[in-house]
Amino acid sequence: MPARDDAGNLWLAKALWDLGAIQFGDYTIGRTTQHSPVYVNLRLLISNPRALSRAARVMHEGIQTLRGMRHPQVQPFERVCGIPFGGLHLGTAFSLRSRVPMIYVHPAKARNGNRVFVEGRYETGETVLLIDDLVTSGGGIVETAAFLRTNAGLIVRDVLVLLDRQEGAREQLKSKGYNLISILGLETMLNYLMASGLIQESQYKDSMDYIGRRRLERGG
Repeated sequence: MPARDDAGNLWLAKALWDLGAIQFGDYTIGRTTQHSPVYVNLRLLISNPRALSRAARVMHEGIQTLRGMRHPQVQPFERVCGIPFGGLHLGTAFSLRSRVPMIYVHPAKARNGNRVFVEGRYETGETVLLIDDLVTSGGGIVETAAFLRTNAGLIVRDVLVLLDRQEGAREQLKSKGYNLISILGLETMLNYLMASGLIQESQYKDSMDYIGRRRLERGG
């Protein structure tokens, strides 16, 4: 579920637009061969420290709100894990804000079978909150969670992302036992850009049509 009504986080859409992080054209997204008419480069947030700091605050407050509910929507966790590479700066910012220790899987070391594949200190059996910049299919999240479980004995129940591209990842992750928490949805961001006169109607329509097709393809 979203950390909160994502319409309240439209400042993020504006910050990303000002950074030139939202682009329209023909893009191959993530690990898929899907061609998307819209691309969002959240890594550019490192060039706006105020926006990055605010993102960390909103993410932390969202988690606190969900944990404080009568029926908590987030399980307790002892570590946060940023997913390379987009989730590393967000994971670091969240860790500094929340004072929760951080770890991450070192991609090169993990691929080469090096025993030092999880950077940072942890104890087997601890629960980890995964953090990434955005989610498309959820494949990378599932792989990271499985790697942490199999190779480090760490448990993943919840995943926090700044942007959900709303292509069916939420349902896919739920089927694997993971709860997705997002700060902003791509549809809300596109609605804001269109209403603000920042994008053309054709860009808006093509992007919304794409989201709808992808959701149907993935059974969302």
